[in-house]
Amino acid sequence: MNIAIIGVGKLGSKLCETLVGGDYSITLVDTNSELLDRLSQIYDVMTIHADARDIGVLESLDIHTFDYVIVATGRDENNMVIGQFAKELGCKTVIARVRDPEYMKHFEFIRSSLEIDYLVNPDFSITQEIFKYLAEKYTLSNGVFTSGSIGLIEFKANRKRELVGKKMPEVRKLLPTMLVAAISRNGKVIIPHGSDEIMEGDSLYLVGEKEEILELNRKVHVRGKYTDLQKVMIIGGGKTGYYLAEMLANFGISVKLIERSMDRCRYLSTRIPNVMILHGDGTDVEMLEEENLDEMDAFVTATGFDEQNLLLALMAKQRGIEDVISKVSREGYLNLIEHMGVDMVLNPLDITASNIFSVIQGGRRVISTMLIQGQAELVEVIASDDMMMASGPLKTLALSQGILIAAIYRGGEVIIPDGDTRVEEGDRVMILNLLSDIAGLEKLLKTR
Repeated sequence: MNIAIIGVGKLGSKLCETLVGGDYSITLVDTNSELLDRLSQIYDVMTIHADARDIGVLESLDIHTFDYVIVATGRDENNMVIGQFAKELGCKTVIARVRDPEYMKHFEFIRSSLEIDYLVNPDFSITQEIFKYLAEKYTLSNGVFTSGSIGLIEFKANRKRELVGKKMPEVRKLLPTMLVAAISRNGKVIIPHGSDEIMEGDSLYLVGEKEEILELNRKVHVRGKYTDLQKVMIIGGGKTGYYLAEMLANFGISVKLIERSMDRCRYLSTRIPNVMILHGDGTDVEMLEEENLDEMDAFVTATGFDEQNLLLALMAKQRGIEDVISKVSREGYLNLIEHMGVDMVLNPLDITASNIFSVIQGGRRVISTMLIQGQAELVEVIASDDMMMASGPLKTLALSQGILIAAIYRGGEVIIPDGDTRVEEGDRVMILNLLSDIAGLEKLLKTR
């Protein structure tokens, strides 16, 4: 399969890293020769130093032979134009990144009129996850997700107290027909392994046979309901702050949005008049106190600086605000999250890469996907005997720490796998993977 990535900034580089281990021939196109040289030294890819707005460049690539073209330059207008050119020249599927809120109002019109197959917006994707968390505390609509005969349940560990303090082998003895697929702890989603222990306050995600999961749900689940969320403070009036403030205000929440740029404040005040827009520095704690920081039900940091977002989130959590959410784009900071106690940390690059990966895989292998707190994904796959995951017992596959084969449906039976289990042709396989390790999932699904 031929894939071209046009524009290899943060998102383009992330997609290259994700897809390079699969069954793809990848071509990178950019006007930055230094960036292309660096990526070509790391990955086995073809690089083209050129401006893809030139139709001659696309023609010289034989763009009509490509299965997918992903356009992610720094400008929405360029992405739409290049995407349209690629589609007109015969590329099978075009995916373009479009971020501007003005274009968001006309997504479907843009997509259909330009004949672009998929439009992705990292800022809007992350906003949807934040809104879902704040407006409805349960990640799953009613605590249970089912597909065929397999079920997934989410609940707080203290709803089944005998699990608290137990390591995974002990949990398996208590619940022999179920598997703890993920743990959400202090804002971080963890794929548990043998030495991991369930702690007070953890949210657990268990996979098992659907009827057994539904029976467990009747015992542990508190009925989902909208929260009593009333006041939210957002730091940063960029695209994420804009989208979130608008969604929350339309939901009936009182929102204060703090932005340091006066020009941006003027822009926001004309677009979202039902939100209080404050011109100021979000790192000025005295100003935050004057704006009743301690009375907020939720605090969201969405500036363009990861360090600032995390420090402000930590400050807000220490002041006792119930829900603190932070936007972080640099994966190197993710290991700090668990020790900070922040409720939710989201990476827009991971979510967007996951969305694009689902599009590319969807036509061939993936039946369904579901995000878990914006950090992990439950993927259902039909196995073929030439996939890497069907090459031997699971213990021989050298799965990365961010991947877990959670359940297998075969011949009317749900199998909770162990190290000796083999994946067979035609199995429906439930895989849980961290969005930061999509590349590991791609390697698992590639053909031998």
